[in-house]
Amino acid sequence: MELLDQHKCHGGWVKRFEHASVSTGCIMRFSVFVPPQAEIEDLPVVYWLSGLTCTDENFVQKAGAFKAAAELGLMLVMPDTSPRGMDFDGKDVPNDEAYDLGQGAGFYVNATQAPWKAHFHMYDYVVSELPELIDNHFPVNGQQAISGHSMGGHGALVIGLRNAEKYSSISAFSPICHPTNCPWGEKAFAAYLGDDKAQWQQYDASLLLLEADGEMPILVNQGTDDQFLEEQLGSQALIDAAEKSGQPLSLNFCQGYDHSYFFISSFIESHLKFHHTHFITESQSGSGDTTEEE
Repeated sequence: MELLDQHKCHGGWVKRFEHASVSTGCIMRFSVFVPPQAEIEDLPVVYWLSGLTCTDENFVQKAGAFKAAAELGLMLVMPDTSPRGMDFDGKDVPNDEAYDLGQGAGFYVNATQAPWKAHFHMYDYVVSELPELIDNHFPVNGQQAISGHSMGGHGALVIGLRNAEKYSSISAFSPICHPTNCPWGEKAFAAYLGDDKAQWQQYDASLLLLEADGEMPILVNQGTDDQFLEEQLGSQALIDAAEKSGQPLSLNFCQGYDHSYFFISSFIESHLKFHHTHFITESQSGSGDTTEEE
């Protein structure tokens, strides 16, 4: 790992690193908030997965999460959203003219289709490689939670549900809940995973929640004025899956909020407190209700 920069913040440090990744076969960057408690004790970690077009820096600069993380003693780890800068058959990574495929749009899957399969293994990177780096280089205590926004909310739900033994809790802002049935997901999955839609199902949170074993505490905040709510996000599919399976889900519809980081910054403290509670108590309970929140 190479330290790129660091800044003192709320008694702790925001640090940015790059390293050669085995999972993606390229240089990856990620940021870490190390709270002041790390000087005297091992701490739990919350992994944050960002959305389409983002890097690790969007959350760092816009979420306003570090004061609460410092007070709670939570280490935050923010990876990039995709591989970048690779060479595919003598050419740079083939980006779509739109923003929803290619660099900045890894969708937290392991791609199986050319040319993406050479580098786009964000699922393995987030589940295995990045936590191993954190475990080896930072004072952590083995407890993990995962959170994210939009495409990253999809990633957090999928990774948390598929690896329940690794995480104490899951949360998401405006997640893509049913990607096998929305334009963003259909486009990305077809490119990265191919035409066999049975392969897509392993990366669909609503389908995974239907089959989940045990209970995983899940908190979701969704803005009612989100411009992507109806066409892309599929919140109702996640609610329906939780009701059918009896899995705990607290999904809060937040009146007037949109898809932006203004929304995230308004509720990030409550999400960090949610994860902190489950770290401290290791409780596997959830409210299981759907509420309106002002």
